[in-house]
Amino acid sequence: MLKKMMKRLKKEEKGFTLIELLAVIVILAVIAVIAVPLIGKIIDNTKKDADVATAQQIYDAAKLYVTGELAGDFNGSANTGLTVYLSDLISKKYLANNTALPSSKNNLVSGSSTASATEVVFDTNGDLTSVKLSDGTTTKTIDANELKLGKGE
Repeated sequence: MLKKMMKRLKKEEKGFTLIELLAVIVILAVIAVIAVPLIGKIIDNTKKDADVATAQQIYDAAKLYVTGELAGDFNGSANTGLTVYLSDLISKKYLANNTALPSSKNNLVSGSSTASATEVVFDTNGDLTSVKLSDGTTTKTIDANELKLGKGE
């Protein structure tokens, strides 16, 4: 009997016990439960910030367009301010034709005076009112305050 016990003690068993494996799996599950929502939120915020950056680029192109093509006149029809459409910016080469909405990765709609067109709206003083980004399925309106902050809300 003593001989059998000594044999068992001398025998080197390699590997992990079931309890050790379960403990590691539980720890990994807890980490995943914490990390996945945080990563999802970071990705959403990044998409919003990218959309705001695109709106800033379109706004800057619209300012250059008004200065270069309209001699800085921000008065639209009936002195209500000016709306610059993406199609105007593309046709005069202020923006590339394949400008896309980063959050959806679809090209922006470049029509003019349609409900789904991408546009920049100025008041009569030349101050920005809003930038509307539309890819045909998604429309995002970014106001002047959001553009100044440089971050999506």
